Amino acid sequence: MSEEKKFLVIAVDGGAASGKSSTSRALAKAHRLMHVDTGAHYRTVALPLLRRGIVCAEDFFASEKPLEDLDLGTVVRGNEAYMSLNGIVPDDDEIRNDKVNAVVSQFASIPEVRRFLFEYQRRQKDVARERGFAGLIMDGRDIGSVIFPDADLRIFLTADPEARARRRAAEGIADSVAERDKLDASRKTAPLACPEGAVKIDSTHLTLEEVVAKISAMISAL
Repeated sequence: MSEEKKFLVIAVDGGAASGKSSTSRALAKAHRLMHVDTGAHYRTVALPLLRRGIVCAEDFFASEKPLEDLDLGTVVRGNEAYMSLNGIVPDDDEIRNDKVNAVVSQFASIPEVRRFLFEYQRRQKDVARERGFAGLIMDGRDIGSVIFPDADLRIFLTADPEARARRRAAEGIADSVAERDKLDASRKTAPLACPEGAVKIDSTHLTLEEVVAKISAMISAL
């Protein structure tokens, strides 16, 4: 009897517009993995906070139990896993508008928000296994350092700020890549950084297909 194939966990980290999600989606399809975009988690949590008039960290700390009534779930569509809030998955244009863009890094820097999402994000490994996927590929800014430091493969994607700013503009997103990087790298809880032992890939002069091919070969070798 052939040995059962190992269930894989792949962590992909990097700054804004480094290609994390596009790369991870392509790899998910190529290797039958469930893809989780954790950046969307923070954007999704930002929605109810904004609706309550919470527009900055100071407002958050002044509010009484701002996360208490949020029930997190997972909806899987194809290879993509989406976070639902109280049974509803928000539309993509809801979580990627200018209002959310302006506050998401602030909210992501709040330790209580990161703790609120930690166990949920860890549980996505079980969701992927239960759904029959060959593994999980999760992208974000602290996956290889905090969420899955024991991942089978940890990737850190980077590119020069100009290249990333062009990519961001092509996506129709107007937030500043440099400002996002500064906020994400300077926060006290789970700052953006290349985890020790992770494979660092500079995609400045690489196409998406070339980046995917590099990482795909690494996954196939696991």
